[in-house]
Amino acid sequence: MCLLGGVSRLDDKVLGYVVLVGSLLGIVCYFYLVFISPWALLVVQVSAFLAVAAILLIMAWIGYTLATTPPPVPLEEFVAEPSMEEES
Repeated sequence: MCLLGGVSRLDDKVLGYVVLVGSLLGIVCYFYLVFISPWALLVVQVSAFLAVAAILLIMAWIGYTLATTPPPVPLEEFVAEPSMEEES
């Protein structure tokens, strides 16, 4: 086992399989909740709300960042003008 920064490659594989199995179980549970359970309408409504809320929160974060970040310094200030000593 090769240790890189305290994490072995085996741990990465195990984590990958855990994420894979967890995702597949999530799909199966969501399928059950949407198509079979008596709470299908509520599940769809909550899912739609959370999806739209997540997108709007990301947009709000972008807007906040744009509103509170100072404007960049103009490029002209970075370009050094040649001095009189350099020309002669």
